[in-house]
Amino acid sequence: MGITIESDPDPETWNELVERSEQTCPFHQYESLCIQADHSSGTVHPLVGYKGEEPIGLFPVFELSRGPVQLAFSPPPALRIAYLGPALLERNGLKQRKRERRLHDFVEQCLEWTESTFNPRYGHMRLHGSFEDLRPFIWNDCTVRPSYTYLVDLDTDEDDLLMSFSRDARSNIRDNEAQLSSVREGTVDDLEQIVEQVAARYARQGIEFAITPEFVTTLATELPDGAVRPYVLEVDGSFEGGVVVLDDGSTVYRWQGGVRTDSDTDLPSNDLLDWQIMADAIDRGRTGYDLVGADNRRINRYKAKFNPDLEPFYSIEQGSPITTALARGYRWLQGRT
Repeated sequence: MGITIESDPDPETWNELVERSEQTCPFHQYESLCIQADHSSGTVHPLVGYKGEEPIGLFPVFELSRGPVQLAFSPPPALRIAYLGPALLERNGLKQRKRERRLHDFVEQCLEWTESTFNPRYGHMRLHGSFEDLRPFIWNDCTVRPSYTYLVDLDTDEDDLLMSFSRDARSNIRDNEAQLSSVREGTVDDLEQIVEQVAARYARQGIEFAITPEFVTTLATELPDGAVRPYVLEVDGSFEGGVVVLDDGSTVYRWQGGVRTDSDTDLPSNDLLDWQIMADAIDRGRTGYDLVGADNRRINRYKAKFNPDLEPFYSIEQGSPITTALARGYRWLQGRT
C-alpha cells in the first residue's frame, strides 16, 4: 500500500496533526499558513500524507508566481520565518527499513504532487534541524545546505541558567535587577511598536524588511493564546525596545525585535529582555529558547553569551542552475530569515 496525498484537509484535523508532530512550530498552524499566504500573495497547499488511513506526515507548500514563472516555497520568502517544510508523525516501534521507506515515499509523493499540480521552475524550503534524514531530497535532485541556530537549554532553574551565562551577561542582569520590573509581557497593541522599530533599524542599514505590523498582529489574534508573545522594555514609562517571541508549548523562539535603539539609555536592554523571556519560559515549563539564527558573526557575539548549543537547520533548493541563480538574485528572495 503506497502513500496518498491529501491537499485540502479539514483545518481542525490539520492542527491536531501539527500538535502530534515533534517537528512543527507555530507557523505550521493552519491559521498561520493562511495568513502567510495572504501576506505573500501566494496559495498554500497543506499536504497530508496517508498510509492507508494513517497520517504519516505534513508538508505545507506555497505556490507563488513571479511573472510567468511558478515557484514553490516553504516558508514563503521575505516573511523572515525560520523554519517550515515537512514534519513527520513518528510511529514508535517501526523498524529502520520501514521508517525510511515511509519517509522517502512521503517526500517523493509530495514533490510529485507539487510538480503535477503547478510545475514550479524553482523551489526553496527550510527545515527544522529535527528533520534529520535529508536523503530523499538529495535523491530528488535537490541541493541541501546547512545553516545554524543557537538553542538555550531551559530545562534547569533560573540560578543555574544565569550561572551558565558569560560574565558580562551575568553582570548586566544582576547590576540592573531593579530595572527588570520595567520589562513586561505586552499585548497585541505593543506588537506594532516592536515591528516598526525593527523596520526603521533595517531601513537605516539598507536592509529590506517586508514584515508589516498587520502581519504580526494578525498572527497574534488568529493563533492560540500565548503562541505570539511581545516583550517590552520601558524607561520612564516610554517604550525603549521589545522582542516578539513564539511559543509552541515546548520551545520559545526569539522571532523579531531586540534591535539596537537610538536612545541615550545605558541599560543593557536586550540582556534584560532576553533574561525575562527565559525566566518566564522556565515558569511555563518550556525546555528551550531558540535564538533563531547563528550565521551572522557580529550578532553571534551577543547570542553566544547565553551559553547556547549550536543546532543545524537546512535550506533545500530545487531547480536548474540557471533558475536557481536567477532566484537567488531576485529581491523577493532576500531577507528570507
